[in-house]
Amino acid sequence: MALITRRKLSIYAAGGALAMALFSVSAALPAAAEKITVGALRFTSHAASFVAYERGYFKEQGLDVEFKFFQAAQPMAVAIAAGDVDFGVTAISGALINLANKGAIKVIGGALQEEPGIDGQMILVSKKAFDDGVTTPAMLKGRTYGITQAGSSFQYMAHKIAQKEGFAGSEIKMKPLQKVGAIIGALKSEQIDAWSIVPHIAKGLAKGPTIEIIGKIADYIPDYQVTTIFTSADNAANKKDLVKRFLAAFSKGADDFNAALVDKTAGDAAGEDMVKLVHKYVYTSRPYEKAAPSIRNGAMRINKNAKLNLTNVKDQLDWFKSEGLVSKDISIDTLVDASFVETY
Repeated sequence: MALITRRKLSIYAAGGALAMALFSVSAALPAAAEKITVGALRFTSHAASFVAYERGYFKEQGLDVEFKFFQAAQPMAVAIAAGDVDFGVTAISGALINLANKGAIKVIGGALQEEPGIDGQMILVSKKAFDDGVTTPAMLKGRTYGITQAGSSFQYMAHKIAQKEGFAGSEIKMKPLQKVGAIIGALKSEQIDAWSIVPHIAKGLAKGPTIEIIGKIADYIPDYQVTTIFTSADNAANKKDLVKRFLAAFSKGADDFNAALVDKTAGDAAGEDMVKLVHKYVYTSRPYEKAAPSIRNGAMRINKNAKLNLTNVKDQLDWFKSEGLVSKDISIDTLVDASFVETY
């Protein structure tokens, strides 16, 4: 048997000490943050994600977030299904439902919601249409209405207006224009008669000479779950911890936003700080002084703890089925994974 000399023993001891030291340093280092991509629109209604990013709430949950911005809901749903985006926050669309039916995506929570007493989405018309007598939503029969794509939330809203006013949704002429910016341009130039949109955009447009506000969506769709949070079906089924961490960070951002700009319980300074934070993402081409009023005007409720109004989501699903935009066989459980948040 080979003898172990004192010199070798010293070398082994030193090596062991070095290994222990390296292990201790490694154990003390935080685990690398998990990289995810979050889809968003440059709307005040997407502020919870922006707040969670800017205030480190995503990092607290071990998430390294990159934003990918879209100009409509349906392309975001496609990006989730393709794996280009991990989480999205936007309105339910026909594309989203059809992708859910293919096993690609799941709604996992609620975000923006209409609430009594808080300004929500508004119904707009061109000045020409207004002067022609379209002064209330009841007069939209036979008029053109801007939407992004067929099967978008804009079409759902238009049909709910028609339903309550007693005429068929088909009697409002839908005009798909792909992007919100294109709809705004068409309304200003009187290529379309009407549109509905969140308040920070609606109020800003109505300040000009070419557009009038004639009603509120809340009068036609009570407690409307305007936007939802969704992810891939694979994430919902196999990466539940990731989903929970995302929702925890998002919800913390929503709490800050609601306290600062919706309930206004956080104080004036917190409100000013929140507007400045949101301005990094919304109305970025405008000076802060001009952007701030529109950002404040867009402060709608973002549901606490991503609570989901499942009753309204079911109504939306039923409408998409009735219009033949999605399969009549799809169930709410195919669209929604209700295990992550409270529903009602």
